[in-house]
Amino acid sequence: MPDKKWFAPVLPYLAVWAGLFLFKNVWAALLGFHLAILLTLAALRPRLPLAALLRSKHPRRLIYSVLFSAAGGIGLFFLWDFFEVAPDLPAQLDALGLNKFSWAGFIAYFALVNPFIEEYFWRGVLDDGARGLRPVDFLYSGYHALILWGRAHFLSIVFALAVLVLTGWLWRQISRLDKGLLAAVLGHMAADFSILTVVRWMCV
Repeated sequence: MPDKKWFAPVLPYLAVWAGLFLFKNVWAALLGFHLAILLTLAALRPRLPLAALLRSKHPRRLIYSVLFSAAGGIGLFFLWDFFEVAPDLPAQLDALGLNKFSWAGFIAYFALVNPFIEEYFWRGVLDDGARGLRPVDFLYSGYHALILWGRAHFLSIVFALAVLVLTGWLWRQISRLDKGLLAAVLGHMAADFSILTVVRWMCV
């Protein structure tokens, strides 16, 4: 992340923190996160065209990305007890505004809108084209700690963050090879949908 881009994640991090710990509402966290990213992008004035979000050179990468990413939800389902998820998670989520009336809309928005915004930001604008792990991979993973804190065992959170670092790196490499972000967007959709669906299922 050269020059001015070092400050780019600051507002998104603050928005997630404020939404979860100050306003105690998942919609405030998510919409604030997206607004913070859009404001940051307005300040950066990136040259990357939005059309990159729909670009892919190799259809097979789309399939691989979706299958790999959907495994996140499958793994969470089978390893739920191993991760020592907080027994009061349903109550925590209900207190944050996730209840039987809001889950469907939240999953739909998170799976269909969030991937476009995040991929353009993390894998598009903030990518420097490097093949190795970069600070952006850790910054992408790091804000999830705010989401997971107090909702799973500490070591489980560390494991999840490590997986997210590698996933962010993989999506970045696919985007670099593909000269577009579509494979990463679809993979992100599959991950968000599968993981949130499992969380909803387990918290019923």
